[in-house]
Amino acid sequence: MTIALIVYFSLALFLVGRLLLYGIRPTKTLAWLLAIFTIPVGGMLFYFVLGRNRRKNKFYRLKKTEEISAYLKTVEAYCDDIDRNNGVNVPEPIKGHIKLVKLIAKNSSFLPSLGNELTPLKDGPATFDAIFQAMEGAQKFIHVQYYIFEEGELADRFLALWQRKIKEGVEIRFLYDGLGSNTLSKAYVNQLKESGVEVFSFLPIRFKRLLSSINYRNHRKIVVVDGHTAFTGGVNVSDKYINGDPVLGTWHDMHLRLRGPIVNSLQAVFAMDWSFASGKDDMLTLSYFSNIPKIGKSIVQTVSSGPDSDFPSVHQLYFSLINSAKKYIYIVNPYIIPGEALMEALQVAALGGVDVRILLSSNSDSFLVRWGVRSYFENFLEAGVRIYQYPDGFLHSKLMFTDDELTTIGTANLDVRSFEQNYEVNVLAYDKELTKQLKRDFLNDCKISQEINYKEFTRRPKSERFKEGLAKVFSPVL
Repeated sequence: MTIALIVYFSLALFLVGRLLLYGIRPTKTLAWLLAIFTIPVGGMLFYFVLGRNRRKNKFYRLKKTEEISAYLKTVEAYCDDIDRNNGVNVPEPIKGHIKLVKLIAKNSSFLPSLGNELTPLKDGPATFDAIFQAMEGAQKFIHVQYYIFEEGELADRFLALWQRKIKEGVEIRFLYDGLGSNTLSKAYVNQLKESGVEVFSFLPIRFKRLLSSINYRNHRKIVVVDGHTAFTGGVNVSDKYINGDPVLGTWHDMHLRLRGPIVNSLQAVFAMDWSFASGKDDMLTLSYFSNIPKIGKSIVQTVSSGPDSDFPSVHQLYFSLINSAKKYIYIVNPYIIPGEALMEALQVAALGGVDVRILLSSNSDSFLVRWGVRSYFENFLEAGVRIYQYPDGFLHSKLMFTDDELTTIGTANLDVRSFEQNYEVNVLAYDKELTKQLKRDFLNDCKISQEINYKEFTRRPKSERFKEGLAKVFSPVL
């Protein structure tokens, strides 16, 4: 017993030292200190699963090849040139957003890409029609990664198409998240491997790494075809996107097809994830990056973020968009658990006269998430933020657009999990035409949605307030 106590307190003191050395925020550090000393054994287990600061203790450090080092120097030189010339040489659509351009270049190392064609894809049928059409035309390679990849009609279509393309000499690589796609059977994966598809799981659920990895997931959805066409957004591979959900009904989502030079940056995100999951460096060479001609007018910048990132890049993107908006901020997102910084930014914007609107589902796929999200409504409404609940099915899109100029579409929710624990990817379009198109669609959806009235909401039953309070306690880990 004495030896056990000595071991326990020695380990507790070791964790205290780690928290003091690598803690992120004082409130979070204090909470973990209290948990470790007031919840015997359990507090330590919770810390190992949820509490470690991966920005200081990374899973993965990118191998600095000559090509990568040269690119990073290009990014640095680009930012220096902007400073030196006061933005004189930058294209017109981004002249008013120099700070945002530099922020993304420095926190994600991706430069704005000119000459792209962007096509928004609303809901599953349109998304998968476009993805399968692009893959059918592949001649060199198809790179695919998903958070959720479920067996069913869609998965069978992927398998059949990939088997056919392998016979045509096309290289196919498939990456899936170990937890999000945990229902994917060994039989299906073996079929892929036997067909010649290279397959790897990102942070697979294994006992020896369970505590250190289960809380950190790859939430990205990326498809890259031959280096000239890419897809990203909120759509996973699940039959509910084409057949509906038996409980929630129609599953609504937004995806994006990208053509042009921007595809190289999404290929880079895939390549880094592939290197981590596979242990191979074959994707980190220039052979999978193309000198893609400009085929459109859109300027786009990729924002990638994860627990290994030096900065919470997507969080900084959202924060910057909100703070720089002058006319309006429109948000579509199912999981809005914003944390103090984004909450205050949205309140300040609304109180300052900016038209801030949030569109989300009246339904939810999780009890805790539903009430966790609702726990923030009163603070939003009090500041003048308008909240609309979409009545049809489940709205899973992740969109934010401002001032008829900027649009971001991607995989990241507005919650702590997306900002701290998940690997995410968004794209930011400096594109007036796209933003106005999505704005019209947003306003049409608001017309058929129910706007929440502040005074009525303050009169909600205490039972609902209790559920909100309970869910809010768990909101940092949802």
